[in-house]
Amino acid sequence: MAPHNPDKPKISKLSIVIPVYNEGRTVRQILDLVREVELIGGIQKEIICVDDGSKDDTVEVLKEYIAEYPNAGFQLHEHGVNKGKGAALHTGIARATGDYVIIQDADLEYDPAEYNHLLKPILRGMADVVYGSRFMGGNPHRILFFWHSLGNQFLTFCSNMATNLNLTDMETCYKVFRTDLVQGLDLKEKRFGFEPEVTAKISRIPKVRIYEVGISYYGRTYEEGKKIGWRDGFRALYCITKYGFFRA
Repeated sequence: MAPHNPDKPKISKLSIVIPVYNEGRTVRQILDLVREVELIGGIQKEIICVDDGSKDDTVEVLKEYIAEYPNAGFQLHEHGVNKGKGAALHTGIARATGDYVIIQDADLEYDPAEYNHLLKPILRGMADVVYGSRFMGGNPHRILFFWHSLGNQFLTFCSNMATNLNLTDMETCYKVFRTDLVQGLDLKEKRFGFEPEVTAKISRIPKVRIYEVGISYYGRTYEEGKKIGWRDGFRALYCITKYGFFRA
């Protein structure tokens, strides 16, 4: 049982930021899952979709879906050209009006039904930031690429060295931030360097309380649409060095 904390935060709204790029095939499914999840404590949802210059029918699918559910709290913002996942997250985070922000990919690798697990340390007054770890707990985890998994663990190890944290999964999509904290960061990285940069910068906030919660992971193969590659791994390592070891 968690210790009692008399200063439990009152959360009225969660902002869900969804960066989207060429996900016309799956985006309706993920929006269904996000829309249907009921948050504990009567928390309302604000769903912020940011299309990052998709070249398929993603924007049309998003507009049709949002028109079907005009009272579901959806927003749609469009980048005229592809700028990268980090840039889409910058756009979404800047427009968040909820008390907390969670990041949700537009594919089907992460399950929105687990939002409530991520929110529990916050609602108990214990956490300002919660990371969802794919490498802890007894949740379902699709078995895929050995070298990809090893790369994730290596990047997390390097990030931990730079930040003095003991995360098990720095590269996870599921990150929940107190909105004022993440909006106060001067974030620069426009692609997958967002993950190590935001981790390094959030870790330096005085007295910030960071928790991890085990989550499920339904990974995709590259044939199924996975986008991150080895070049992004090298960029992440560069960002760990730049924002972690050699920070201003």
